[in-house]
Amino acid sequence: MFTALFGSVESGLIYAIMALGVYLSFRILDFPDLTVDGSFVTGAAVSAVLIVNGVNPFVATLIALLVGFLAGCMTGLLHTKGNINPLLSGILMMIALYSINLRIMGKSNVPLLQEETVFSQLLEGWNKLGIDAALKQMFISIGLEGFVPKTWSVVITMLILIFVMKYLLDYFLKTELGLAIRAVGDNQNMITSFSANTDMLKIVGLGLSNALVAFSGAFIAQYNGFSDVGMGIGMIVIGLASVIIGEALVGTKTIVRATIAVIIGAVIYRLIVAMALRINFFETGDMKLITACIVMGALVIPQLIDKQKDKRKKSLRRKRGVGIATTKANL
Repeated sequence: MFTALFGSVESGLIYAIMALGVYLSFRILDFPDLTVDGSFVTGAAVSAVLIVNGVNPFVATLIALLVGFLAGCMTGLLHTKGNINPLLSGILMMIALYSINLRIMGKSNVPLLQEETVFSQLLEGWNKLGIDAALKQMFISIGLEGFVPKTWSVVITMLILIFVMKYLLDYFLKTELGLAIRAVGDNQNMITSFSANTDMLKIVGLGLSNALVAFSGAFIAQYNGFSDVGMGIGMIVIGLASVIIGEALVGTKTIVRATIAVIIGAVIYRLIVAMALRINFFETGDMKLITACIVMGALVIPQLIDKQKDKRKKSLRRKRGVGIATTKANL
């Protein structure tokens, strides 16, 4: 049980990078970008093919990020220069990327189990430091030997990476360019009145969003040990689930709070899925159904809670009104 949950935390931190990309397009730009399902696989495909051909895994992962940026820019160009509906432009790019990803990989699946990846190289360096051995000894000494994972390298490395990326995203969204992108999502007419190039701002915003998505895809491919042309199906729903769950639990009063909410939401989502799959009734093929149910619950439950709060407030106001009226009548 602990091993499964620990693995969910590892994958949740990787998917959190993708969730930050979804947050950037859906919440900041207010753009329903379905390119995510394609650009996620593009990142995985590019990194996998480069690694198989002898490129350093770290370099391959960075190249995947750049290719994801280009994919997002293409979606932006379709929308801004082609005057295509935002939803349709994302769908068109997602469909196009399916064929492009097949071209990149040359086949539907590229295995990486026998290749050097970012995580295998990290583990090699991690073992030299002896941190795992020290942590294992510490857990055994306090009687928690059954709660010791094989390695802490993935969790600690991804924690550092995700918070560096969160800090950079927070900083970027407070710069002049970042504020302009936020303004486009909030009130495009207002930012246009200031002679800002809204088309370019949308293209850059979508490029950054899909760069993060492709970056996550590259890590997931190396974490799972393969890249598959169908691994991106439903990624947009997973990203939205992470954003919605995080916002419901943590809130969105500031950008700093919103981005930390997305990260927490991604980890919690993976934990919920892992626990749900341990129920005998569910099978591995039910993962998409579980995801849909989680998103529906995250959307509906907060509304029901708010309605209940409003009813209580109205009830209290009525009681106070009756009490005041009674007091006046007695006087």
